[in-house]
Order: sequence, then C-alpha cells, then structure tokens
Amino acid sequence: MAVVGDFVVGKALDALYAGVEKLIANNLLFKSLSTDIKSKLDSLRRMIHKMVQRNQQSDCPEDPVLRDLQVLMEEGAMLVGNCSEVRSWHIYKKYKYTNKLLKLNESLENQLALLNVRVAGVVDENNGMLHEILDIVNPNKSPEIEDRCALPELPPLIVGLHIPLEKLKTELFKDEVSRLVLTGPGGCGKTTLASKFCQDQDVKDKFKNNIFFVTVSKKPNLELIMKVLYKQKGYEVPTFQNGVFPVKWLQQIVKEKGNDPLLLVLDDVWSGSESVLQTFEFKMSNYKILVTSRSEFLGFGSSYRLQLLDNDNAMQLFHHTASLGDKSSHIPTHLSKEIVKRCNGFPLAITVVGRSLCGKPIEMWRSRVIEWSKGYSILDFETELLLRLKTSLDALDNEMPMVKECFLDLGVFPEDATIEVTALIDMWAELYDLDLGTLCIAKLYELNNRSLANLSRFRGIGLIVEEDGDYSDYTVKQHDLLRELAIYHSKRDPMEHRERVIIEISGNNLPKWWSEQKYQPIKARLVSISTDGEFSVKWPDMQLPEAQVLVLNFQTQYNFALPECVEKMEKLKMLVLINSSFYNNIDNFQLLDSLSNLRSIRLDGLNLSFITESPVQLKTLHKLYLVNGESLGNGPVKLSHVFPNLKEMFIDWFIKLEELPAELCELIELTKLTISSCNVLSSLPEAIGNLVNLEVLRLRYNLELSEVPDSIGNLNKLKKFEISACYKIEKLPEHIGELKCLTNLRIMWCDLLSALPEAIGNLVNLEVLSLRFCARLSELPESIRNLKKLNFLDIHNCRKIKELPEQIGELKSLRMLQMSRCSELRNLPQSVSDLEQLEEVICDKWDEKHLWTPLLPTIKNLRIVVYKKED
Repeated sequence: MAVVGDFVVGKALDALYAGVEKLIANNLLFKSLSTDIKSKLDSLRRMIHKMVQRNQQSDCPEDPVLRDLQVLMEEGAMLVGNCSEVRSWHIYKKYKYTNKLLKLNESLENQLALLNVRVAGVVDENNGMLHEILDIVNPNKSPEIEDRCALPELPPLIVGLHIPLEKLKTELFKDEVSRLVLTGPGGCGKTTLASKFCQDQDVKDKFKNNIFFVTVSKKPNLELIMKVLYKQKGYEVPTFQNGVFPVKWLQQIVKEKGNDPLLLVLDDVWSGSESVLQTFEFKMSNYKILVTSRSEFLGFGSSYRLQLLDNDNAMQLFHHTASLGDKSSHIPTHLSKEIVKRCNGFPLAITVVGRSLCGKPIEMWRSRVIEWSKGYSILDFETELLLRLKTSLDALDNEMPMVKECFLDLGVFPEDATIEVTALIDMWAELYDLDLGTLCIAKLYELNNRSLANLSRFRGIGLIVEEDGDYSDYTVKQHDLLRELAIYHSKRDPMEHRERVIIEISGNNLPKWWSEQKYQPIKARLVSISTDGEFSVKWPDMQLPEAQVLVLNFQTQYNFALPECVEKMEKLKMLVLINSSFYNNIDNFQLLDSLSNLRSIRLDGLNLSFITESPVQLKTLHKLYLVNGESLGNGPVKLSHVFPNLKEMFIDWFIKLEELPAELCELIELTKLTISSCNVLSSLPEAIGNLVNLEVLRLRYNLELSEVPDSIGNLNKLKKFEISACYKIEKLPEHIGELKCLTNLRIMWCDLLSALPEAIGNLVNLEVLSLRFCARLSELPESIRNLKKLNFLDIHNCRKIKELPEQIGELKSLRMLQMSRCSELRNLPQSVSDLEQLEEVICDKWDEKHLWTPLLPTIKNLRIVVYKKED
C-alpha cells in the first residue's frame, strides 16, 4: 500500500508543479510568489523520491506525513488553477488568492520541516540514507546560518546613497554614539545602505576584520543569531545545551577583541524584537551597533530615517532596471517620467515596475499609464511590491490591530495631502471613541515609528509632546504607495461590506458599480470621494446609512454641489470638504440641515459666504474648522443662527482676512477659539469680551496683529491663553489680570514685547507661564511673586533678561524652570534657595556650572538638565 501511496503523492506533486509553471508563464500577478513555491516543490520532489526508495526497500507502511502532503498538493493544484483566471482588475480576487498562495507557500515550508524530522526519526539505522536526504534539504549543512551571515550582495547600480552613507559614517564614528537605528519603509534601500556601509573603505579601515553582519528577520532566533556570528568569523559553531543562554559566547568574542573597534550590524529587525537588541548591549569602548528596521527603537539608540530618491536618481534607477538603452530608445522620455513620477521615489517600486516593463512594446507602457490614470494602482499589477509592503500590515494584525485601522483611515485623504492631526483626532473620536488627543497621537507615533507615516510638527522642530493636549500644529504625511496599500487593503471585501469606501473619479468616469446602482446599501462607516477638475456630471444616488465620516475632495472652477445622498446620511457625525482649486461656494449647503448627529465640519479652500446666505441651522454642530479661505462671509443670516451651539472654532490660513466680523462674537457658546496665520489681520473686535464661556484662546502667526483688546478681561472662564508669533504685539492689556481662572499663559516669538504688566501678578491660579523667544523682553515684573500656584516658568531664549525678580523664592509651588539661551542672565537672586519644590532646571552649560551646581546642597532633589540645540 505504501508504494501506491507514494505514487499518488508523486502524481499530485507533478500536477501542482505543472500548474505553478503555467502560472509563472501566463500570469505576472503571482510570478514572484509562484517562483518561490516552485523552489520549494523542487526540494520536496527530491526528498519524496528518496523516501519512495526507502519505503520500497524496507516495505514500510504508508507514512501519514506523506498522506497529508498529498492532500496539500491536490488542494494546491486547484488553487493554482483558480489563480490562472485572476486578472489585474479583480482587486478582491487578487487579494484573496495572494493570501491563499502565501498560506500554501508556508504550508510547503512546514512540510519540508516535518519530512526532515520524520527522516531523522525513522531511518536512524541507516545513516547513509539519512545524510543523503538531509543533504537534499540542507545542501550546505546549515543553509539558514549561511544565508543569515552572508553580507548582502550589492546591486549593480546604486543611486542616492552617497549622502546617507556619509551621514552614517559621521554619526557612528562619533565616540559618544554606540548604537544607531537606520529606519524607513520596506523596500527603500536600508539593507543595501548597511551592506555598502560595511564595504566602505573608511569603515573597513576602522573596524578591520571585526565587522559582523547578521540578518535577524521577522521571527528572531537568538541561538541561531549567535551561531551565525560564530560561523561568519570562522569560529567552531557551538552546540547550546541545557538551556544555556547563548549570549555568553558573544561576550567571549567581545573579550577576545579587547579594545579593537567592533561593528555589529543587525539587519531586518522587526518591531517586537527589543529583547534581542538588549541582548547585544555591552558597555565597551569602540563597540558599535547598526540596526536596520522599518521601526524606530527609541529606547535603544538614535534613529536615522532613510529618505526616498529624488527625481534624478529615480530616473537613473528606472532606466537601469527597465534596460532603457539603445535597444529601447523608442520609449519616449515623457512616458518614463510619468511612470517614475507615479513611483514617487520609492526604490522598490521603481525596480519592480522597471523590470515588469523591460523589453515590452511601447503599447504596454502606454497602457500601464492609461490604467493608472483611470484609478488603478501600481499594486494592481505588481504582486511582488504588494507582498513586500503588505508584511508591515500583517505585523500590525497580530500586535496592534487598532493601529492598523488608523493606518487604513489615512487613505481617505487626498494624494500628497498634509493631514492635520486635529482632523484625525476628530475622526477617530467618532469612529473608535478615542476621544482623547493623547490616545490618537499615540497611534500616530506608532505609525511614525514603523515608517508607515511621517508625523511632524508644522512650524516647529521635532516631535514635542504638548503639555496641554493641543496638537493643532501637528501634521501627518503618507507616501503615495503606502496610501495605495491602504486603499488596496480596503478594497479586498465586496463593496457592500467594506468598512471604508474610497472613490477616486477621473473626469466623468464614475465607477461602474455606482453608475449601475449595483450595490445598495453600503455599510461603510467612513466614505471618501475625490474628483478632478474635469468632473461635471450629476451625482448618482448612493445609500450610505451607516456613514459617520464623509470626506469630499474636489477641484473645480465652479461652485460645488454636495451629493444628494448626504441628506440621507442620518448617522453622519463629521464632514470634511477640501477644495484643491479656486475659492468656490457650496451650492446646496442646506442639505446638512436635516443631519441631527453632525458634530464636526472642516471646510478647506472655500469661499465661505454660502454659510450665511441660506437659513441653515446646524444645532448639533460643536466643532467648526475653517481653513485656507478668503473671508467669513457677511450674508443676511447670522453665524449665531447657523451654529447656535458651536463649542470650538478654528480659523486658519485666511491670508486676506483684515478683520473678524463682529457677529463672530455672538457665538456665546464657544469654549475654544483659535485664530492662526491670518497674515493681514491687525486687530480683534472689542466685542470678543462677549464670549463669556471661552476657556481656550489661541492667537498664532497673525503677523500684523498689534494688540489685544482690553475687553479680554471679561473672559472670566478663560483657562488657557496663547499668543505665538504675533510679531507686532508690543504690550499685553492691563485687564489681563482680571482673568482669575487662567492657568496657562503662553507668549512666544513676540519680538516687540518688552515688558509684562504688573497685573500679571493678579493671575492667582496661573500654573504655567511660558515666555519663549521674546527678543526684547528685559525683565519679569516684581508682582510675579504673587503667583503662588505657578509650577512651570519658561523664559527660553529671552536673551535680554539680565536678572530674575528678587522675590522669586516666594514661588513655593515652582517645580520646573527653563532658562536656557538667556545669555545675559549671569546671576541668581539669593531667594532662589527658598524654592523647596524645585525639581528640574533646564539651562546652558555655563549656568549649570556657575549658577546651579553650587545650590545642589541647598535645594534637595534638584535635577539640572543641560540644554542641547536639538531639544
């Protein structure tokens, strides 16, 4: 019976093998994955042949492992046959069958391992047969060790890495730097740069023969890594027995090297491998570690993010991979430029697309560009690229599923968009009940650390956590390919079951399912629709009863009409309208009148006169963001009628707004008001004092704003007040002292402000006083002694302050003082020693030595932090 079973297994393998070869030849979508499967089948074929011989010689019963393998082969043959019918436009099927092929590939790998174990267990009496079969599976005795210790071969053409290489050398050659993480998305060239670094002559001169390179991979095996290190330098590979921790073997290597410089490169380290990294942390001079990873390991070492290619280097790489030489001179330059532009500097995408088009007729090149223009993605055609990028999402599936959802949500914003973090905070508050900004920003930090998005502080430096939870200066950008990955992933389910519907319309070419009304209703909670400047047809009907967030991005020189279906979105909570063209009106704003759950609206790039031209009343609206507009409108309908219960209002980038309409001050339910980047706004209305419920007022980057009205003293509930980069403000109103509830006062980059009013001392509940970059501020008022609740005083870069008030010691609650870059401040008042609660001082090196170190015996628990420029 065993012989018959073996015959059936061999026949099943032959059928699968033939199917895979056919798939490789006829369907480029799965070529990379099919080639990998074919390689495993080659190994299985040789092993099965040897096992058949063994069974025939010893008359063994049918092996259950071979029986399972037969079932796997038969199922695999059916799967491969189905894959042959999949085309590039079958988004759902392609995603579905790619995942099935991945599982087949993994199952074949597991079968190889099982057969290896089976051979070792049942042919113990025949060492010759055992060694012969093991040689088939492991022809180099330990291929995993060989693979992991080999320095990756450099590609024939390397572009765009000269500057990063020099920066790596500069950083790692510093005495104070022992660990560096080279980070970036998958396929951006990290491993190539690390390999080039190891082969650079300056690096070889410094570390000589003490360069260790090991690939860690997604599932790190510490024992295997140690064996790799031994194998790489010609040591006899030890056998780790009885659970002995293998790190002691590396410690032995380190000791043998003495004080000689040693470089350890850990390549392809994944998130979750922190324990492996900690294993290699030794206190030893001249011991350097370079890590390549898609993730930043903030607790391990500093990071260097590898940037993508500029246009010139991208074109050079594409010409090389597509073999655009004399034989392909018939390909027009403009066609190459369009394709390279689509890849947006991503090396892996450029390489994969170049190879797929290499040697193809010009018609295929043009066809690819046309299909992209119709909304198809690069990922619809390049499975290899999809699989490489998809691994980052797969990792989130297991570790942080909510972070994955947040990544997918970024795809609803337009291509190349700079996304304001506040928009994401509002969106995720509605979708996932993440109603705290800190929870949302934590998700964005995780995406940033994993190279899935770039989080930055707009008009600021670095990623600085806001003490008061305000993230209005923070933005997120996502590479176009990562956005396409998010959209591709969202398309894997049938339309009616998708969590997100992302529609991008070119011209008047509506998706076929929409124009034919094929799917009704759609259950998506998040809907995004983008049109270009050629769109002019009437919106077809669409039922979106579950939609909670709607993003509409349009480009038109005419007024824009909301889709009629908006009126039926009874669960809609957030609406985002982005106009990427002229300042236009919205024709049918009244459709929103019936939406009883609408809480947040963001209007970007619109002429806002339509708001006060129709008698709309949005009673449930609490948040209104007005961005990049010309005016706030002066129609017959008052703002207070349209938004009777508005709580938060943000006015940003109104570069032609000369004055605020007085009726804005009738929005008496407002608790937060931010006015930012209104470059010609010179004053605020005196009636601003009518906003008696206001708790937060922020005035930022209003370059012509020269004064704040005295009526601000009427804002009895105001808790946080900020004036930033309002360069023409010379003084604060005396009535500021009437703000009895104020806890946080921030004044930054006010170049003409020379003094603070004595009334500051009346702010008896003030906890934070931040006076940063006030170039002319020469002193603090004596009344500051009255701020008994003040716990943080910041005078960073107030270069003209020569002394602190003599009575500063009366600030019994002061816990933190920042006085860095105050170059004229060379003495401290004697009362400083009375600051018993002072825990931290941030100052310059000179201040540390001459001013604060002598006070350490007096002020218990004081920590002195020397300011660094990057802080």
